Amino acid sequence: MTEFDLVVVGSGPAGQKAAVQAAKLGKTVALVERHASLGGACVNTGTIPSKTIREAILYLTGLNQRAIYGQGYRLKESVSVEDIALRTRHVVEAERQVIRDQLLRNHVAVFDGCARFVDPHTLAIDGRDGSERRVAARGVVIATGSVPAHPPEIEFNRSTVLDSDDIVLRLATLPSTIVIVGAGVIGVEFGSMFAALGSRVTIVDARETMLDFCDPEITEALRYHLRELNVVFRFGERVAKVEARERATLTTLASGKVIPADVVFYSAGRVGAVADLHLENAGLEADERGRIPVDTDYRTAVPHVYAVGDVVGFPSLASASAEQGRLAACHLFGVRTHAGEAPLPIGIYSIPEISYVGRTEPELTEAMIPYEIGISRYRELARGQILGESHGLVKLLVSPSDRTLLGVHAFGAGATEVVHIGQAVMGLGGTIDYLVESVFNYPTFAEAYKVAALDALNKLRAVTVA
Repeated sequence: MTEFDLVVVGSGPAGQKAAVQAAKLGKTVALVERHASLGGACVNTGTIPSKTIREAILYLTGLNQRAIYGQGYRLKESVSVEDIALRTRHVVEAERQVIRDQLLRNHVAVFDGCARFVDPHTLAIDGRDGSERRVAARGVVIATGSVPAHPPEIEFNRSTVLDSDDIVLRLATLPSTIVIVGAGVIGVEFGSMFAALGSRVTIVDARETMLDFCDPEITEALRYHLRELNVVFRFGERVAKVEARERATLTTLASGKVIPADVVFYSAGRVGAVADLHLENAGLEADERGRIPVDTDYRTAVPHVYAVGDVVGFPSLASASAEQGRLAACHLFGVRTHAGEAPLPIGIYSIPEISYVGRTEPELTEAMIPYEIGISRYRELARGQILGESHGLVKLLVSPSDRTLLGVHAFGAGATEVVHIGQAVMGLGGTIDYLVESVFNYPTFAEAYKVAALDALNKLRAVTVA
């Protein structure tokens, strides 16, 4: 039995960064991956494929250029699944190779197989060839990620009734009609993609709105834009059952409505991938959603065992998971960090994009924290006119007392990039005065920060004068 300072289970962003960080500290590290390819759901079925598909759709449909060249503009008249998959396969394979090279370069031992606890310090690795080997670990990081939830009332068949893994790997043809169950991040992202391709999309969710953790003004802007792409929303509606028929699917709602469609995409939740870990042998237990409880340092109830990434729940973002993996490895080996001090950005790759950092208006109102708003709209920027971006905006929430940023919200092209300027200012405790006095390249979307900061500053001055 081989002994390691750290054994990491899972090769997604959280597992990769935990393994590499420990190796950089001079520790002996093993990483176990149950699937044939490295990268976890992020690279193989989630973040990387879906974002690559999104870019391919925007390019092939010419959607972003229609404000300039007319609503009938298309780069390719008919877009097929193969058109989209071609670019996706290339990017996914490149990312897998980058990960493998990084692990090998840092002398991380990679084991192919399914890991399970024998005792708190010992794991058995069941190889795909039927073999078994055991490794001893001074520390363990569980980074197994999550899998789509499969409720019994949904007849998943991996062809017309799909989950979030199947929609990337198994969709054979582009549907003319699709029902998406779940108005969370994944549902909204894919809903906007299919709508851009010309599919008639119906989004169903038991909640009264979509993306309820985002700023309401931003989500309303996205909802308006999706309606322009003929997306139908059924909020406050619970799905009673989904049936796969010979020529179509039928989605029956609790209210009695029945929605026929070529395809149903069920994206209402994921559960932690812990079924094969035998957590009880390590003295651990997951909740009903497969999530492992951890403290602020990502340590479980067993002091030398850590859990990171989707398997611990919110925020379930690749960026956050990677940082959690790094922080867990540092804490395990006594390296001091400044965890939790930097604000966490949220990015949603819908069409158009949404991104924010900090608090929303409802959160500030509920906490009884006063704020002022500064807004810059893309249509007022030269860059927005050049690219035909009429609906984007940057919104700043500003403290009246010290002019610091309480929240930054972006909507439109490049929102997930633009938000990082606000993140940096917030993280360093800067004020809108810094943004007012800064000179940004012209023409850029970054210039929106100066415009929004001036807007907020003028409003604050008006209050002072009054």
